[in-house]
Amino acid sequence: MTAADLLAAATDAVARAVPSSIPGAALGVVTAAGDRAVSVFGLAQTEPTRALMQRGTWFDLASLTKVLFTTPKILELVTRGRIGLDDTLIEAIPDLRQYDTGAAERSLTFRQCLSHQTHLPAVEPLYTYGLEPGTLRAFILQRMWRAGPPVYSDINFMLLGIATERLTGCSLRDMALLPGLAWGADPWNSAATERCTWRGRVMRGEVHDENAFALGGAAGHAGLFGTIDGVLDAAQRLLQGADPWAPEIRKRQSATRCLGWEARYEGWSGGNACSQETIGHTGFTGTGTWIDFQRGVAWALLTNRVHPTRHRNTGIDILRRLTGDLIVGRVP
Repeated sequence: MTAADLLAAATDAVARAVPSSIPGAALGVVTAAGDRAVSVFGLAQTEPTRALMQRGTWFDLASLTKVLFTTPKILELVTRGRIGLDDTLIEAIPDLRQYDTGAAERSLTFRQCLSHQTHLPAVEPLYTYGLEPGTLRAFILQRMWRAGPPVYSDINFMLLGIATERLTGCSLRDMALLPGLAWGADPWNSAATERCTWRGRVMRGEVHDENAFALGGAAGHAGLFGTIDGVLDAAQRLLQGADPWAPEIRKRQSATRCLGWEARYEGWSGGNACSQETIGHTGFTGTGTWIDFQRGVAWALLTNRVHPTRHRNTGIDILRRLTGDLIVGRVP
């Protein structure tokens, strides 16, 4: 079964969703052997002007930043012996909650943050406190965060982003990226996201996530842009185990989480046809990628489902699961 065959199984489903529910999309499949197929659909932008989706269109990857950038960077540092997964964040950020040495945040480990097993909240409107990145980073470190049960948390990865900068002595924006990934993109070659009421414009080529924008456009939880081929390249690299730390991301840390990635469970975003050896992740803007190691196939569905507004039902959750079932269901 070729990548083109697998792709063909899902193209009708995506075509029906575009543009009736979602303005545009790019769908791609890649195998462990490197066989690849891609299709694009609809529009990269509907307003204020129309622009066609292209294979080279750049997408705001949103939370795919967590798994295509931040998780690899942390695991690289672990492999190099700079930190251990079970080290506390204060090994890299000694000033974390520095005015309260007994604060719970000072006991958080890299493993806990990567697998979302902390007390930190899901999200916080940090951008409402101002637009000075350095001050906001300091606020994140000194904030007395409200405690709660473990949830999927942007704050976990904001802290990991800050830790990465401290350990490397380099800003996130200046760190090397794989081809097809970037911090920001040419607006004329990007998929538009939301007509933002806060910024007063349609976002295109600049980060949609308000907190990442306020933090300077690059953060541990969001800010990365990518083309469909850039995302497939990263997925293929993981599928092939090209990096020494790659096996670590397949180890479950909880019923639904690996390091950075989500682990397959009933009803998850990747559909139910995939094997138990499947990981995946989604982004708020309408992006997602999934890797089935047992079947040797990965796929990505990138959309601009928040364009021109997030405040509508696009059926993206159903489309993601259906796409995964149709693709993996064809694998012998």
